[in-house]
Amino acid sequence: MAAPVAPAPQAAPDGMALARLLGAVPAGPAAPVAVAAPSSRFALLGVLSGRSSGGGAALISLDGKPARPFRVGAQVDSGLVLQSLGPRQALLGASVDGPTTVRLEMPPKG
Repeated sequence: MAAPVAPAPQAAPDGMALARLLGAVPAGPAAPVAVAAPSSRFALLGVLSGRSSGGGAALISLDGKPARPFRVGAQVDSGLVLQSLGPRQALLGASVDGPTTVRLEMPPKG
């Protein structure tokens, strides 16, 4: 009786060689990924300002999700709190008393 023959080990296919064989063009250097400006991630949809108290709340949509109310001093996103409100604007920054890094304006009326 003949001894069983072990199958020859198969090399893993070279994905790049296979892609070239099928007509793919090698990619050049990777293009830098565009990062959205912080202000483009937010949409100010409403303002309830407390004129005499300096308080109030803003309806802010983040990354296209449904708007949520944020009170002055509340964290809106990682590293950003709602600093203050105007009649049609909201200012965001790292802290309530720090410099403003994002200014949100409500869309024009009409």
